Amino acid sequence: MLAKRIIPCLDVRNGKVVKGVNFEGIKEVGDPVAFAEEYNRQGADELVFYDITASAEGRGLILDVVRETAKRVFVPLCVGGGIATIDDFRDTLRAGADKVSVNSQALNNPDLIIEAAKIFGSQCVVVGIDAKRDGIGGYTVYKNGGRVDMKIELGKWVEEIERWGAGEICLNSMDADGTRNGFDKEMLNYVCSKVNIPVIASGGAGRLSDFSEVLEETGASAALAASLFHFGELTVREVKEDLKKSGITVRV
Repeated sequence: MLAKRIIPCLDVRNGKVVKGVNFEGIKEVGDPVAFAEEYNRQGADELVFYDITASAEGRGLILDVVRETAKRVFVPLCVGGGIATIDDFRDTLRAGADKVSVNSQALNNPDLIIEAAKIFGSQCVVVGIDAKRDGIGGYTVYKNGGRVDMKIELGKWVEEIERWGAGEICLNSMDADGTRNGFDKEMLNYVCSKVNIPVIASGGAGRLSDFSEVLEETGASAALAASLFHFGELTVREVKEDLKKSGITVRV
């Protein structure tokens, strides 16, 4: 059985890790390379850097962060935010990333998934999805940080991106995000039933038991969290030790 993964996510702006709620009240919380080294020590399976500057001016800063992290940390790095072209993919991978994540740009230009998968391999292509209940028993996909409803049914979208060559999905439930009431297991199981590629659970982690519950009760391959780790409420090691006690296969 493949080991389940625990993935800290770091939002980076102007070269610093930041944290806010729904993009408001954003404040700097530390140096991304130092965070990455600490999470590496704690046993993180992967790290995600998300460039919330997402502009040409910010691109150099995030790539500098990736280069420095790749020198010091030996776990896979995934980088997202503002990736719009094949050149962006290439520059990010050359800087030391192992995977590149696209979200809004995948919706704007699905050919980006197809081209990137052909050139760099599906294992490098992660599609991030922000999704929400539609009020009639289904789910719809959003872009631009959850501000624009694309009126695309979630199941249809994940089937398409797998067909186009995406190697992994990071599913963020907008209904669960920020609630700290646990991951959206219903949405995760729906997506996992539609695809054969790995699905990362994102949004809603608030306590230790949330990780074992989502990895036991859904088909998710990994669980991602930010604030819980950044503010020291939990360590990656604590999460993995709890998973191991629950009989879940993890890399310790």
